[in-house]
Amino acid sequence: MIVDMPSAKPANLKDYDRMREALALIEARFPEPIGLEELAGAIGVSPFHFQRTFRRWAGISPKRFQQYLAIDRAKSALEKSESVLDAAFEAGLSGPGRLHDLFVSVESMTPGEYKLQARDLEIRYGYGASPFGECLVMATERGICGLGFVDGTNNEEARAASFKELSADWPEAHFVEDSRAAGKLLKEIFAEPGRRDQSLTLFLKGTNFQIKVWEALLRVPAGHVLSYQDLAVRIGHPTSARAVGGAVARNSIPWIIPCHRVIRKSGAFYRYRWGRVRKMAMLGLEAAELEAASQNAA
Repeated sequence: MIVDMPSAKPANLKDYDRMREALALIEARFPEPIGLEELAGAIGVSPFHFQRTFRRWAGISPKRFQQYLAIDRAKSALEKSESVLDAAFEAGLSGPGRLHDLFVSVESMTPGEYKLQARDLEIRYGYGASPFGECLVMATERGICGLGFVDGTNNEEARAASFKELSADWPEAHFVEDSRAAGKLLKEIFAEPGRRDQSLTLFLKGTNFQIKVWEALLRVPAGHVLSYQDLAVRIGHPTSARAVGGAVARNSIPWIIPCHRVIRKSGAFYRYRWGRVRKMAMLGLEAAELEAASQNAA
């Protein structure tokens, strides 16, 4: 079971924070494109400075970034992903197996553990930078069990809200803050392909149906997208697109389990648990990186 690992720029928290306001404007006006001068004005810098900062974060210009998010391009991406996904799903969905070509493996809670609601389980957590803003990561000895993004003007309150949301999945667990371990783990999660020092193990808590959806998402390569309906068909539940959408929304380990790669058949990006702005940022970066890789291989 081989799927490409997600790709990302090196974590630069300051760059993403500077871009957040411009990205929010892009999202609010979507699908109408916005010019460089207006975007630069939104964050109070010169067009030259904005262009340079945006390129440092995304690797491409703001204009090109918006082109990757166009509705027509999204529809085309759905069609182009078909053959790639056919190959990725040929291995079947039974058993956890190894994912992402040995870079990610999955372990699930047993029914007994699920019933006990993580009683006596120790979860270590901490905060750190990512290309998409500050992150909170949680992990047990058996693997990563949570990843979330911290949003808000008051950092202390934002961190508390993010922790409350992720820890709710583990009501009986014992939490220990470990900033050093969290920082090292986040570097691995968002490292560029080929620069990881260790494989990642995920420890999942969910119903059988949810875990089946999440394992299926792990087969979707970076830069490719699929619809909720297509995902339902590929896991053998063609009439369960709504239930699939619910499972996608319940994913507590974003980016690694790439729920951001599920869009509507219309090409619309729909809502996202960690904000539509962040979903657009992820999809825009991946689309740009996929095209760059294709051009380099040509």
